[in-house]
Amino acid sequence: MSETLSLSERRADFPILDQKVHGRPLVYLDNAATSQKPRVVIDALSNYYLRDNANVHRGIHELSNRASAAFENTRERAAKFLNAKSAEEIVFTRGTTESINLVAQTWGLANLKPGDVILLTEMEHHSNIVPWQMLAKRTGAKLAFVPVMGDEGLLDLAAADQLLDAPVKLFALTHISNALGTVNPVADLCAKARKRGIVTLVDGAQSAGHRRVDMQEIGCDFFAASGHKMCGPTGIGLLYGRHELLEAMPPWQGGGDMISNVDYFESAWNKVPHKFEAGTPNIADTIALHTALDYLDEIGRDRIEHHDLELASYAYDRLATLPRIRLFGPAKGRAGLVSFHFADIHAHDVVMMADMEGVALRGGHHCTQPLMKKYGVSSTSRASFYFYNTTQEVDRMIDVLKAVQKFFGA
Repeated sequence: MSETLSLSERRADFPILDQKVHGRPLVYLDNAATSQKPRVVIDALSNYYLRDNANVHRGIHELSNRASAAFENTRERAAKFLNAKSAEEIVFTRGTTESINLVAQTWGLANLKPGDVILLTEMEHHSNIVPWQMLAKRTGAKLAFVPVMGDEGLLDLAAADQLLDAPVKLFALTHISNALGTVNPVADLCAKARKRGIVTLVDGAQSAGHRRVDMQEIGCDFFAASGHKMCGPTGIGLLYGRHELLEAMPPWQGGGDMISNVDYFESAWNKVPHKFEAGTPNIADTIALHTALDYLDEIGRDRIEHHDLELASYAYDRLATLPRIRLFGPAKGRAGLVSFHFADIHAHDVVMMADMEGVALRGGHHCTQPLMKKYGVSSTSRASFYFYNTTQEVDRMIDVLKAVQKFFGA
């Protein structure tokens, strides 16, 4: 693929975008939920089933050898993508949610005791709240939250400093809020936590496919991401963990491949990262993820980040001209999404009417119910962008939203 291609020309790589919905050309603005998949990723998935379908790590025949090599090559590729020190620091999971649960149920159970504090932020996705609630109930640990300030949706960093001085054992925070578009200063916060001996986990679901994420620069102990949000298949995710932590953690699930030896009454564990990958893994989607990572780097993640910022800023400014609208998240320096709320129009009505015009938005609490309650709303509408979206699509969304307001007399 040529790097001289414009981002709009990349749209041709995505067959799904070339269709009509309810008789209207599709405008897909729900990328924070899942991104679309380029043809090369779809082909990689098909090619595995057509040519190499076999289990990994167990066979010595040619198909198994090819599948095993491709599977482990993805691990090497993911380590490079995240700038991890080694491929042994990459654990394959089903996605961000499973990655966080793995850390909670292994590192958490082994290290937390009554009175310890798990520090989160008020903007966390349910997948970075509920596992810690469950863990707190089992261990007697307590939860604390860094406040979010106003509709601009920035973290109260002064409060964060004070909270980090409590007996915090773990600080888990999102890199980019899926409900606000806020980009948190994760490197600075992880550095402050590290000075206090606090283990850190960064939820990278909204960042890994949209900007360069460097484990050495961020300095976190764990980092979770989902393949389906970065042009990869569903059902495959990544957990980065510092090698010494992974070594010390007990396994999560028992079964084949996560063991080195099994007797009737006792077993010994495989080396990391295989210790955390019990059973037959998601082979096809893991192999296709390699292609997705290559595809993103061929485009350039810095280029994607710049496009996200420009398009989200353009959308924010255009939305701000609409009457009786409440915008959430920072006006400047935001990631590639904008959330908004119309007075007297439910988000579900907004999204359903937009869908009839072929514009795919997201409406609801975005798995951030505590944050919605803080803002005094039950839901918001959200437009989220990727490199294949255009200003013309934003303009079309604005026209549709004006029609929605007119219909409801707002």
